[in-house]
Amino acid sequence: MNDEPLILTVAPNGAYKSTTDHAALPITPAALAATARACLDAGAAMLHLHVRLPDGRHSLRADDYRAAQAAIRAAVGPSLVIQVTTEAAGVYEPAEQVAVVYDLQPEAVSVSLRELLRPGLSEAELSRFFGWLVQTQTMTQVILYDAAEVAQWNQLRARGVIPEGRWFLLFVLGRYAAGQTSSPTDLLPFLQTWDGCHPWAMCAFGAQEHRCAMAALALGGHVRVGFENNLWRRDGSLAPDNSSLVRQVAESAALAGRPLASAAQVRERFQFG
Repeated sequence: MNDEPLILTVAPNGAYKSTTDHAALPITPAALAATARACLDAGAAMLHLHVRLPDGRHSLRADDYRAAQAAIRAAVGPSLVIQVTTEAAGVYEPAEQVAVVYDLQPEAVSVSLRELLRPGLSEAELSRFFGWLVQTQTMTQVILYDAAEVAQWNQLRARGVIPEGRWFLLFVLGRYAAGQTSSPTDLLPFLQTWDGCHPWAMCAFGAQEHRCAMAALALGGHVRVGFENNLWRRDGSLAPDNSSLVRQVAESAALAGRPLASAAQVRERFQFG
């Protein structure tokens, strides 16, 4: 049995959903702060943060991040790791995604390998960016969408494009698509390609999110849940809020004998902050 503390992350909104999808989807800094407090109390150690423009569209503006971060910190202090996203959402180019990280200098960030390996960001610039993340001790989660991307990540590291660091991988089970429902077996190709060098977590789409989380828990991985990818509880009912999705994973982890990590333990694990 794996007894490494489970890093339980909440992704409360994402880049695409709105309150028409769920009335409790947090969009504003105040709503994000209230969600952060509830999810911390439910067992989360990290919050995956998306912010929006005033009209509700996805934003990578540093000032929008700063407003949300300030509200969340006022609500929870240092008790949650705040992980900002660089997701393009079909709006931002790689250079803009990188620029906001340089500007913000966040404690934690998630980056999609697929989105950065595009025209507009040279391999040298990619290497410089990842080197900067190591030098600044920024906790970095690398988002990988399939086994081919895991292999590509391994190759970039082997070639020295990606320097050695305390990287945290996120295996994404499924895609943004109408009716997408991930399955626990979707984890298998990732794990068959994973080289075992860095810890991993998973996120999943649709009503089987909790089953996928339990597979990750049993296999020694970590878990991200929340309204970004799923609105449904394990019993098939609509989740009232993000904290209910966090709480049911925390309860299952307790039954499995897997302790939950605190934000302080996450910072120690990745040596940042």
